[in-house]
Amino acid sequence: MRTLPLLLACFVLSVSAFAEDRKTTPKPTTVTFSASVQTADNIVLGVFEDGKLGSEGSRINTKTNGGLAHAIKNTEFDGKAMSTKVIPAPMGSKYSQIMLVGLGEKSSDSTPLIWQEIGGNAVQKAVEAFKSAPTMVFDVSAEALANIAFGAKLGSYYFDKYYTDAKRHKSQAKLTIVGNSHSAAAALFNGQLNPVANAMVYTRNISNEPANMIYPQSFVDAWSGHFKGMANVSIKVIDEKEMLKLGMGAIYGVGRGSARPPRIMIVEYKGGTDGKAPVMFVGKGITFDSGGISLKNPSKMWNMKFDMSGAASAIGAVYALAGRKAKVNVVGIAALAENMPDSNAQRPGDVVTSMSGKTIQIRSTDAEGRLVLADGLYYGDITYNPAVLIDLATLTGSAVRALGKDYAALFSRHQDLIDKLMTVSKTSGEGLWHLPLNDKHFKAIENKVADIMNSGPDAPGASAGAAFVGTFVRPETIWAHLDIAGVAYSDKATPTKSSPGSAAYGVRLLDELVRVYYEEK
Repeated sequence: MRTLPLLLACFVLSVSAFAEDRKTTPKPTTVTFSASVQTADNIVLGVFEDGKLGSEGSRINTKTNGGLAHAIKNTEFDGKAMSTKVIPAPMGSKYSQIMLVGLGEKSSDSTPLIWQEIGGNAVQKAVEAFKSAPTMVFDVSAEALANIAFGAKLGSYYFDKYYTDAKRHKSQAKLTIVGNSHSAAAALFNGQLNPVANAMVYTRNISNEPANMIYPQSFVDAWSGHFKGMANVSIKVIDEKEMLKLGMGAIYGVGRGSARPPRIMIVEYKGGTDGKAPVMFVGKGITFDSGGISLKNPSKMWNMKFDMSGAASAIGAVYALAGRKAKVNVVGIAALAENMPDSNAQRPGDVVTSMSGKTIQIRSTDAEGRLVLADGLYYGDITYNPAVLIDLATLTGSAVRALGKDYAALFSRHQDLIDKLMTVSKTSGEGLWHLPLNDKHFKAIENKVADIMNSGPDAPGASAGAAFVGTFVRPETIWAHLDIAGVAYSDKATPTKSSPGSAAYGVRLLDELVRVYYEEK
């Protein structure tokens, strides 16, 4: 009688092992810089608008008696930034095909963002043409070459883990970048840009995983594995039992309906002066949002795995700063729960008590993100007394309707922090738009049964959500709330985000904020 169950168990285990064998999470692409092309069948070659070819292009042109310049002229390739064209390599060169990549005018002051987009676009077009990215040659400055490499690494990322057809796999294991400024570019890239790129890859991976793979505890496990061995990093995890002891009724209430209990993950990186107040990032981490008892529209529920994007980016930003050994103290907090509607789930009309002591009437169990943030923010604020506190959350549809896919919504009580964030949003390429937050919004969330309510106020939804979150941050704490609901994920490809899904929004923004304003010099 036991033989059949045993055989079935063994079969299930073997099938599971086989399935996992085929599923390899995309790893950060390895980028190598070189002074010259070693061996290659095809190459990617940067060309300026004025027709200047650079040293490698000039070498090819000389060796082919002007064949490269002639081919470029015949194909009417204009060298405008972001343009590409594949041409047969001239007879006499050692290549089969050359992909020309436009670099724009050589005399122009191209920004790092432009170089990043050129690099990402070049990789994506090369993968389309050649199935993999060949050696890429750019005769540009060290800063430009490092940013081309940064963009190329981000653009080469594809979340193809679950494709069983190998032909659909596009992730690039390695890239080779050639240029006269390779040594200085490699130093800049490896010291400053590569750690940020790695953080974005890990953030994208965790956000892109389905909810049966990433839930509160596996989120903690995955990031703990990435941080393992990194200097000056410590990790603490608050489980459901400790939440109850601490009075964290808000986050605990959200997680009650799931078989996978909630967690708060705290990552500390101490790279600055001992005892100096840290910069703090807190992220909403709803690993799957069914809406709870206030069930979401089923047809749009599938992508609610992305409701933990704020937490992924908050921890990803800490990873970037630790990776580049930034001289700053940072704390990242991920407030993690799965919002499910079982018989133990909280109900609309319930009242919960947060760690702060404030009571909250649950008007909608689908307004759960602000609840996990309530306890995560309050705990972080009173425990660490941060120099600045920023939270990230896919919080409201109102922010999406107001700003679309172009900007995250920025709310704050502190004009100086607003100005800083708006400045670095322009250089990081992650757009922000400042929306209002005033006393009326805080007044609107007051409730007749409890102190405040989590949904239903007569106020703009995004501003009311920000007011709710801000209620759990002390007025004297320098704080900003980023509603990233419209920008956290998208099926639309960009030069530095080729794979549908997570954009890892916020990692670059927060890294740049710290670099410019808070890192010790």
